Amino acid sequence: MSNFQNITSTSITFLLTGVPGLEVFHTWISIPFCFLYITALSGNSLILFAIVTQPSLHEPMYYFLSMLSTTDLGLSISTLVTMLGIFWFDAREISFNAFSSQIFYMKLFTVMESSVLLAMTFDRFVAISNPLSIASPEERKKAFSTCISHIGTVAIFYFPLISLSFVHRFGK
Repeated sequence: MSNFQNITSTSITFLLTGVPGLEVFHTWISIPFCFLYITALSGNSLILFAIVTQPSLHEPMYYFLSMLSTTDLGLSISTLVTMLGIFWFDAREISFNAFSSQIFYMKLFTVMESSVLLAMTFDRFVAISNPLSIASPEERKKAFSTCISHIGTVAIFYFPLISLSFVHRFGK
């Protein structure tokens, strides 16, 4: 019984390295991440504030945007804070529980964001189905132009993930 108590009383910690070999430059490396974090916080907060306070923005498209902003805030908070802690304060140790929580929230917000993007895709499909079946080339052009922003959003979200997967898979 004493061996069991001994094993469970020790806590597992992980050591985060930042960018190995470039520890001297961690402060400089942190500048783009800090701007990214500030931009994500301020931009998404501004979007949420505008949607909540403007009654004219209480439409399905803006609800989707508010859901995307919320999940983006969650992703930013669950990842960039730890990175900045490593770069600025040399906070390299993370407990197993904190690590597990961070991974859980990263995966949760990623799945949520993918789900919202999927729902937006179905919404756009339904929205443009009727104008495409009508013979008004102007309405077809307008329908396709609304899709460009959605395609851009999906590309911005998935392109880095796919690129990292290929680099990880074939980079070795």
